[in-house]
Amino acid sequence: MCGIESSDFNGSTVGGMLSEFLGLPSVSAVSSLKIENGEVVINREIDGGKEVVSVPAPFVAIVQKGIAKEPRIAAMRGIMMARTKPIKLYEPVAVDALTQVDSFEMPKSRAACKFVDAENPKQLIELLQNEAKII
Repeated sequence: MCGIESSDFNGSTVGGMLSEFLGLPSVSAVSSLKIENGEVVINREIDGGKEVVSVPAPFVAIVQKGIAKEPRIAAMRGIMMARTKPIKLYEPVAVDALTQVDSFEMPKSRAACKFVDAENPKQLIELLQNEAKII
């Protein structure tokens, strides 16, 4: 399972890339799932309604907010026990880079905000015409 919001700037690309690398099917916008007769039945939200899809396991599910109906709160005893457990470190596997960055530049800074008195619409219209050139 992958979340829809991630460190890829909420582009929802991690789940699709992961499924491609693993050679597994993926289903996005998953709002709930259950297992029936050996297949996974998924409810997903689409434009204008909901869709029910059945998928054979294994697959990659890209889930949306709300899939966990009852959030679990860790007990204090479990938190204290976790503090004493050793952390295993694994060496990363050497792989070829699959992407490269050609260039990067910071976006241009924006002009400072101008506040216009609500009682002075003439000044607002003048700024929109002459500076912003919107009207």
